[in-house]
Amino acid sequence: MVRIVEKKRLNPTVTQMVVEHEKIAKKAKAGQFIILRVDEKGERIPLTIADTDPEKHTVTIIFQIVGATTRKLNELNENDYIHDFVGPLGKPSEIEGLKKVCVIGGGVGCAIAYPTAKALHRQGSDVTTIVGFRNKDLVILEDEFKQVSDRFYIMSDDGSVGEKGVVTNALERLLEKETFDCVIAIGPLVMMKFVALLTKKYNVKTTVSMNPIMIDGTGMCGGCRLSVGGKTKFACVDGPDFDGHEVDFDEAISRNTSYREFEKHAYEKTCALLNKEVQ
Repeated sequence: MVRIVEKKRLNPTVTQMVVEHEKIAKKAKAGQFIILRVDEKGERIPLTIADTDPEKHTVTIIFQIVGATTRKLNELNENDYIHDFVGPLGKPSEIEGLKKVCVIGGGVGCAIAYPTAKALHRQGSDVTTIVGFRNKDLVILEDEFKQVSDRFYIMSDDGSVGEKGVVTNALERLLEKETFDCVIAIGPLVMMKFVALLTKKYNVKTTVSMNPIMIDGTGMCGGCRLSVGGKTKFACVDGPDFDGHEVDFDEAISRNTSYREFEKHAYEKTCALLNKEVQ
């Protein structure tokens, strides 16, 4: 069991928690994740490690409240305990030797992009960060990104914060006049798809995180299966980072949509059965 030492609401649907875990705090690297269970009977869910403090023995996670488990997790408060907290898992992001990088985060995916930007900054890389949100109320980690970025751009769908538009608008302006050793994109599948299409046009190496399609986190459920360069991979054990120009995004989007629809119907059916029992 791990103790929650800090809880912070980042926006109406996203929560940040800092927990005590000495071993993970010392071993975790950018791009890796943990698997947790809120209680003994809870389901396992994977969450990316947003930050660590080896000296304080703490690990930071950021999650969006979207389902039963994240709702239950959000009900916990400081000094409460999470039953299981296992990691670090997954392969760390490959950032060694990168001198000039553009890190792109979309929505809650910024929680995954931040540790990568921070790690790049620590190794002395020139870091340009572009983040995108639907509106100003959903912005997270703005100050944190600014601290680890040489240049920082924020985009919003409605123009309520930063510049109106999508992250590829800002990226294309940059690519028209300069290049990067690598573009690292983390966020919704559609966003990563169009970032990869754009960077392929400019022949810029691109890494994407397929964390959004992970479910079980161990490779057993098959929910994060995807095609990369024509070969079958699993995001949780082979990644979560992959060459963005090799990922079959259309297949991944189609499979992810089908799974979410199945999950929705299963949830509704379970609720109906429970309500029937109660009545």
